[in-house]
Amino acid sequence: MTTGARPWQELTKEDPIDPERPIIDPHHHLWDYPTSRYLLEDILADTGGGHNVARTVFIECLSKYRPAGPPEMRPVGETEFVAAIAAASESGKFGPTRVAAGIVGFADLTLGEAVAPVLAAHIDAGGGRFKGIRHAAAWHADTSIANAHTRPPQGLMADAAFRRGFAQLHRHGLSFDAWIYHTQLQELADLARAIPQTQIILDHVGTPLGLGPYAGQRAAVFQDWKRAIPAVAACDNVVVKLGGLAMKVCGFDWHKAQKPPTSQMLAATMTPYFEYCIEQFGIDRCMFESNFPVDKVSCGYTVLWNAFKRMAHALSPAEQTALFHDTAARVYRLNP
Repeated sequence: MTTGARPWQELTKEDPIDPERPIIDPHHHLWDYPTSRYLLEDILADTGGGHNVARTVFIECLSKYRPAGPPEMRPVGETEFVAAIAAASESGKFGPTRVAAGIVGFADLTLGEAVAPVLAAHIDAGGGRFKGIRHAAAWHADTSIANAHTRPPQGLMADAAFRRGFAQLHRHGLSFDAWIYHTQLQELADLARAIPQTQIILDHVGTPLGLGPYAGQRAAVFQDWKRAIPAVAACDNVVVKLGGLAMKVCGFDWHKAQKPPTSQMLAATMTPYFEYCIEQFGIDRCMFESNFPVDKVSCGYTVLWNAFKRMAHALSPAEQTALFHDTAARVYRLNP
């Protein structure tokens, strides 16, 4: 959204809180679509708002696939595209932030054991940066809720072929990012228990829905989400990303306001979700994420990280370091 020549997000501007604190942003995208671009200069414009974003992790988003060749290998083009951006960022010509120090790509895990060459190709293309796979499983029967861009079927995580492909991740030293809806949390817990040696990262606190049949049902959705989270948290191989609630699908509708929310407003809404995750998973299994530019529909980057810092202000310095930096560094095996 824009207001004249001024981006809508800039209608609410804040100075960064605690600007020296090192941050790893473990979830953002880079894309070059026909109608939308978010490339190195765009994320650096966002991270350049005053927070000390040292490194970032790129998460797959269906961009720059190879235009030809075996269909299962085409997603490797995205890793090649992002690795080139990461190399440019590491050159130091664009400032201190190392964009895409970690890369999470897509591979079709329903290939079963046959996904192994695809994983190897991603690892080779990543130049030491490739860390994991996201095969998004977000699915809902209601047509008013868009399913994930991977077009997953119902029950993907229980599919036998998918699980055989999933088992290949640990063998290749890779983790799994799980994008699901809150109605699928039990399915994720079942997967985590079935293959406990694979590190799973739950994106966006499990994406509590706020559209379609869940519109206007905020309290009920929150209670359903709270009842489902403990089963996932009980799996030691799962960590959680604290973020993503500014997506349209969560139904808070900040993007419809005349001005973007302040960090105080964001913190007031997000805190109950994040505090419950910290209670259930523990500090060392939680990390803040921006989910930019998807969450940019609702707020600016500096304001969002200010909200996270407001939520964490009462925690000890060591606990804050874990949430903003150390958990992401450990889980994504990022070099210092």
